[in-house]
Amino acid sequence: QQQLVESGGDLVQSGGSLRLSCAASESLRYYAVAWFRQAPGKEREGVSCSGANGDDRKYADSVKGRFTISRESDKNIVYLQMDNVKPEDTAVYYCAAGPSPLCSVEVDFLYDVWGQGTQVTVSS
Repeated sequence: QQQLVESGGDLVQSGGSLRLSCAASESLRYYAVAWFRQAPGKEREGVSCSGANGDDRKYADSVKGRFTISRESDKNIVYLQMDNVKPEDTAVYYCAAGPSPLCSVEVDFLYDVWGQGTQVTVSS
């Protein structure tokens, strides 16, 4: 059974960088993967995603140009590189995966496996 474990969350200053990791227990070869986040008092929102083939990558407008999603396929790891972070990026970040060739940051029903989350706090 596929399991996901996130790591890399930390306290970082505004303008700094952080890299989140999502380690899967099984191959992600046929899985779309995504990063979602949830800030206190707000709904969960999609941040970035990668289709199973790795070519279909999408980003929320709020992070476009600052965040980059990537896969290390031989190690079943997905990364979220976060650059020029802002206080509004503060949230719990979740990794998710689902058996789909394409991905979406608009909906979460594509993803049936979720990690436990990692806290990112950006200080101003």
